[in-house]
Amino acid sequence: MQTSFFQRVLLPGFILQSVLIGGGYATGRELVQFFLSSGALGGFLGILVATAAFSVISMLSFEFARQTQSYTYRRFFKKLLGRAWFVYELAYFALGILVLAVIGSAAGEVVSEHLSISSTLGTVVLMASICILVAWGTKLIEKVLAGWSFLLYLVYGVFVYLYLHEYGENVYEQLFYGEIKDNWFIGAIQYVGYNIAALPLILFCVRHMRTSQDALLAGAIAGPLAMLPALFFFVAMVVNAAQVTEAKVPSDFMMQQLGVPWLQAIFYVVLFGTFIETGTAFIHGMNERIAEVYKENQQKMPKLMRPTIAAIALILSIYLASSVGLVALIGSGYGTLTWVFVAVFVLPIVSLGSFRIFRRT
Repeated sequence: MQTSFFQRVLLPGFILQSVLIGGGYATGRELVQFFLSSGALGGFLGILVATAAFSVISMLSFEFARQTQSYTYRRFFKKLLGRAWFVYELAYFALGILVLAVIGSAAGEVVSEHLSISSTLGTVVLMASICILVAWGTKLIEKVLAGWSFLLYLVYGVFVYLYLHEYGENVYEQLFYGEIKDNWFIGAIQYVGYNIAALPLILFCVRHMRTSQDALLAGAIAGPLAMLPALFFFVAMVVNAAQVTEAKVPSDFMMQQLGVPWLQAIFYVVLFGTFIETGTAFIHGMNERIAEVYKENQQKMPKLMRPTIAAIALILSIYLASSVGLVALIGSGYGTLTWVFVAVFVLPIVSLGSFRIFRRT
């Protein structure tokens, strides 16, 4: 089957960005937790380290998946970890529920703040949207995730430009002569640790890759494509760091500071869409894992099972979102899981994965 350069090389990076953003930096709270808390310059350096790490791990993962034809996380980790593959799955399900709770809580906060309706209703609407998209399967999800990425780049670009134009008179001095705290490198590794867990969810893109060059180039580009919006967003946050740090949803706080009604309306639609993207990717990964078992037994996964699984996961996440809250979820949950993924994914793909890749070439 003939595939385009976009499908082979660029699509994985755009989809990775779509998967990362909802749980990784759409609210801005994550950037505060792992980067801005390390100081302006410390956070900037941390984002550069995180970007490089995403690229290296993506390169190795895409080529390992291509060589072993591992297009689902279950098959990928069976090839990488052997009998211990299930450890990733347990951690992945925990992270999936946590990320869904984070985006659900953030969606509820935004809806409650601007529409004066119940935050729970906003969370439920988000989850219902995810269920609908998940029911359609891989092809539509690829198109939606990639297409929304282009819109996101545009809106975030306009937002950051206007914010810096309004408040960023001394941004250069604040950023490059800013503070570097001792924890900046650890913060970057923690951020990569929990976010990189989403990489195996997009291995369906590797089906388009034909050569090692495709896989390595796609991986190298994936890091910058995924993290550029985060970098621009972080630069804007540095301008009013003290106020932004105290905000529950920093992106919402900054948008209100800017006071541009037409951009606010578009931004909130895009923000809501990013939450849908991330939630869809996590649940799609669960569905593809189950579909693979059906395929091994020469059966087809029932269509109704996809939205059913989505509904169960989303109900659990709604409960978690309403009982814990956004700040606590990000501060405690992500920090706890990050080292698990470093141990079961990052270290094995860098060591065992690299050895097997280069032994075959």
